[in-house]
Amino acid sequence: MIRAISLCVAALSVAAFAALAPSPFRAQEQYQFESDLIAQRRVFEAVGPGFRGIQRGPKGSYYILTAPSPAVQIYDDAGKRVGQVPAETATKAASLVYGESFDVDRDGNLAVSDRGANAVKVFTANGALAATIPVSGPATVAVLPGGEIAIASPNTSRLISVYDFAGRQVREYGDREEIAEIADVNNKVNLGRLEADAAGNTYFAFDYLPEPTARKFDRAGYLSMEISLKTLEFQPAAQSARRAIFRSDRGTPAYHRIITALGVDPQTQEVWLAIGTLLMQFDKDGQRLASFRTYMPGGARIEASTILVERDRLLIGADPQGIYQFPHPAKTVQ
Repeated sequence: MIRAISLCVAALSVAAFAALAPSPFRAQEQYQFESDLIAQRRVFEAVGPGFRGIQRGPKGSYYILTAPSPAVQIYDDAGKRVGQVPAETATKAASLVYGESFDVDRDGNLAVSDRGANAVKVFTANGALAATIPVSGPATVAVLPGGEIAIASPNTSRLISVYDFAGRQVREYGDREEIAEIADVNNKVNLGRLEADAAGNTYFAFDYLPEPTARKFDRAGYLSMEISLKTLEFQPAAQSARRAIFRSDRGTPAYHRIITALGVDPQTQEVWLAIGTLLMQFDKDGQRLASFRTYMPGGARIEASTILVERDRLLIGADPQGIYQFPHPAKTVQ
C-alpha cells in the first residue's frame, strides 16, 4: 500500500517534501500564477436553485439533476428538454426522494445517489428502475466501464464501494482519514465526491479534509496518485479548518467545505479541483498546470459545485446561479 507523507512541521520546505515524497506521488510546488477565467454565457437557463449536477449522455444529450426533484432531466445539445429518468409514468418506488448526485454511461444507463431514500437507484437506458442499492447516506456515484457503479458514503469502512448493476457489492477500497476521536467528526471529514474516466480509474476528492486532497485509484482499487495541497499557499486555511474541527471535538461543530468541485477529463485524465472560486488544473500524474479565478459574464465570482470537462469547453455549475459555459483554457501556463 502506497502512503502519502504528512507534513508535521509547517516550515518544512517544498524542496524537502519533494525529496521525501515516494513514487508515484508528486509534491505540489508553491504556485505563483493565477489567471481570470470568465464565463462565455449561461446554458440550460431553466436550471438554477437546487442544482446538483450535469453529465454528458449518449448522442450529445445532457442529464441534469436538481433537488428536490423526482427525476433527472434530459436535454438536447441546444438546451431543449427532451425527457427524464425515471419517466413520468414510473412507480413511486422509482421516483427520487432527494437526489444528491448521479452519473450516466455512454449507453444511457444511470445511477443516482438518492440521499432521501438512503439508496442508490440504478436505471436502464430506457428509464426503467433496474436496482435499488441500500446505502446509508450515499454522497456521490460514478458509473464505471463494464457495468459497475462506484459509490462513496462517509458511513462505510472504506472510501469507495463498487457494485454491479444488479446491486451486488464486488469490491471496496480507499483508506479513510481519521483525524479526530469522535466518529461523527471523522465521518464528516470522509465525505467526498467521485468521478471516473474512460479507463475505469476512480477519483475521490475530500470535501472537508483541511488539506485539500484528491486521490486516483486504478480499476482494481489500488491508489495510483494523490494530490495533497500542503504548501504555504494553503496552510493558513488548513490550520483554521483543523482548529474548527478541534473545537467540534468539544461539542461545537464548525465545518467549512474545502474542495467544492471535482472534474476529470475522461480521455486525458486531467484533474480539475475547485476550492471556492479558485479553479486548479492538474495533469494525469497530479502535477499542477494552471490556476484560475472563475467569474460569471457580469463579473461576479462563481464558486463551482460541479465541473464537466469537455473537449473544447468547461461547464461549471453552482447553486443557485445555474450552469455556465467557460472556454477550455490552455493546457499549460507559460
